[in-house]
Amino acid sequence: MKAKNSDFARGLPQGALSARIFFFCGPDEAGASAAAARVAAALPDAGDRVEIAGADLKRDPALLGDEARSSSLFGGQRHIWVRASGDEAHDALQILIETGEAGAGTAAPVLVVATSATDKSRTAKLLEKRKDALVAMFHPPDLGSVASAVRAMADTAGLRLGGDLAERIARASGLDVRLAQSEVTKLALYCDADPQSPKPATPEDHAAIGATTEEDGLAPLVNAVLGGELNRIAGEVHRLRELGLNPVGVALALERRAAQLAQITARIGAGGKIQALGPGEKMQLGIFFKEERAITHQFERMSQPASRGSRETRLDRVIPRLVQLHRTLLANSQIAELLLAQELAEIARFAAKR
Repeated sequence: MKAKNSDFARGLPQGALSARIFFFCGPDEAGASAAAARVAAALPDAGDRVEIAGADLKRDPALLGDEARSSSLFGGQRHIWVRASGDEAHDALQILIETGEAGAGTAAPVLVVATSATDKSRTAKLLEKRKDALVAMFHPPDLGSVASAVRAMADTAGLRLGGDLAERIARASGLDVRLAQSEVTKLALYCDADPQSPKPATPEDHAAIGATTEEDGLAPLVNAVLGGELNRIAGEVHRLRELGLNPVGVALALERRAAQLAQITARIGAGGKIQALGPGEKMQLGIFFKEERAITHQFERMSQPASRGSRETRLDRVIPRLVQLHRTLLANSQIAELLLAQELAEIARFAAKR
C-alpha cells in the first residue's frame, strides 16, 4: 500500500499497522524519520530496536532476514530499523519476502528510512502493491504543513496553542518535525499539561523554555555559519554530531534562512535597515523578537558585495552554493557529515570576510 506524508499529519494512515515492512523515502529525511518513529511507537509489541545500515545490507542481503527472524537477547520481540541510501535495502527486502513466502517463519517489523530514494525506486515498486508493506514519500515541508503538525502534536500532549505559536515553534525547529516534537514535549512539561488535563500555552511560555529548546535546535548552527562566527563553528559541528542531527536537515535549515534573507532584501534592499521595519512587516518576514538580533547580523553580512566592486552580494553567491551542498549530501550519504563540516567552515569564512 502507499501513503502520503499528509496521511501522517495527525496520526497513522488507516491500516498502517497491518503492514510488516515500511519504506519511508523522499527528500524530507526528518519527516520520514518522524513517521518511522511514530509507527515504531504504535507497534503492539515493538520490543528491542535493532539498527542496521543500508550499506551493510547491500554487502550482505541475507543479514536482514537473519536479524528479523532472531530473538532478542532476553527472548522478547524486536523491530528492525534500517537507515539506507537509495535502493541499498532492495535485495535484502526481496530475500526477506521470498524466504517468508517459502515458509521461513514470521519476521519482525522492518522500518526503512531511505534518503535519495523516491516512490518510483526499485524498492518502492517491490513493496507498493503488497498488503503487508507500506510505502510513503516525504517532500520538503512548508511552514503551513509543519505548523499543522505542531498543532496535532499539541492536541496529543494536551496543549492548546494560541495565536501564531504553532508557526513560531515550526520556525524555531527549522521546519524539522522531530525538533518540533521535542519543543512541544518540553512546552507540555512546562505547562503541566496532559491529554486528561489540557492547558493553554502562550508565546511567553515558549519564550520561557527558549534557552533550553535553542540548544536542541538548528538555530545556533545556522546563526554561526551565516553570521560568520568562526570561533563557534567547531563547537556547533561537534554538537551536531552529538545530537545526531541529519546533515541534509542542516542544509535545509541553512537554505530556509538564506531564502528568508533574500525575502528581506527584496523588501528593503541590500542597504536597508531591518530596524526600520514595523512589527507587522517583521512578522510577515518571519523576524520574531528572539531571532531579530541574529537575523539582522546575518543580513548585514550577507548583503555586502561578494567581492570588491562586484554587483553581486554575498547572499547571491551563498544561495546556489547551499543548493549544491544539498544535492551533494543526498548523493554522498556515507560521508555527508564530513562534506557538511567542510562546507560550513567555508561559508562561515566567506561570511566573516571584512
